[in-house]
Amino acid sequence: MASPHTASGPAHGLWPWLAVDVAAIILFAVSGRSTHEHGLSAAGIAATAAPFVVACIAGWVVLRAWRTPLRLWPTGVGIWITTVAGGLLLRFPTGGGVALSFQVVTLAVLGLLLLLPRVLAAAALRGRRRALGGRGNQAVR
Repeated sequence: MASPHTASGPAHGLWPWLAVDVAAIILFAVSGRSTHEHGLSAAGIAATAAPFVVACIAGWVVLRAWRTPLRLWPTGVGIWITTVAGGLLLRFPTGGGVALSFQVVTLAVLGLLLLLPRVLAAAALRGRRRALGGRGNQAVR
């Protein structure tokens, strides 16, 4: 039986999990713009999210995340750190704010939004496998 953390598992692939990550970044941008009353125009949201989306995609490529999209370590954590660090670096030359408080909030919020879906999906897959394999089946773990 394939592990939920490998590309041969049921939740594998580039597009579904990359879409989840991009949606998380867009949610981060919408939330931040809404909180700071910057407006929720499509162009504004895109401008806020773009550096982080580019950094996230770079993280996917460098980490070859499509191989183990549900793995929290190193895939999820690597994508999170790459997205935050790369996004902040790309944001700086475009005039986007990079104050320390923004960096801390970005690290925390994107950590939650990028890692929580992986934790929940992996837990759901483990629960499903336990239910299918029975309580005494040690191979399911």
